[in-house]
Amino acid sequence: MVRTLKIGVLSFQGDVKEHIAAVSSAAKKLGMKIEVVPVRTRERLLALDALIIPGAESTTLQKLCEREGMFDGIKNIKNIFGTCAGAILLAKKVSNKEKDQRTLELMDIDVDRNAYGKQTESFEQEIDTKLGRMHATFIRAPKITIADKSISILSENRGGTLACEQKKGDKYYLATAFHPELTTTLFHEYFLQKVQEGS
Repeated sequence: MVRTLKIGVLSFQGDVKEHIAAVSSAAKKLGMKIEVVPVRTRERLLALDALIIPGAESTTLQKLCEREGMFDGIKNIKNIFGTCAGAILLAKKVSNKEKDQRTLELMDIDVDRNAYGKQTESFEQEIDTKLGRMHATFIRAPKITIADKSISILSENRGGTLACEQKKGDKYYLATAFHPELTTTLFHEYFLQKVQEGS
């Protein structure tokens, strides 16, 4: 009997509904059984197979997670997919960070916060990735500036990494500087396949 995977979506702010729709659609395309869990409390992190951290305001996400005592619980999750602000939260180092800003320090990447400009400077473009060519949306996007040798780059543009992954022991992390949930399910499909492989 195929086990139903429990996929959490951090649900404080950002493209929560869009991620829930994208991961649900991805599972349907793959013929996988999943249960999507909106996560706003520490208790909701228990027994998750994976967590998606949407784009939003990285310092606000940090403070809300800290308020709910969720940092350690998130670090225990085997599979995490961070988009935009979610990628910032995963990073070991952050440039141009706010005072007292901290991250989960899970991925061996450096991220330059808001490197692509402010909200008003958001843009869309076609990008090439190892998952195929896709339309990508950048909203106050960070730039992944330095990646450790153990990081596998899935997409890059003008010397900057747009998407990458890292396997650390039994943990798997996926990060994108853009918002795939707005235009494609390819990254959610890829993430679910990685979760299934490691479950």
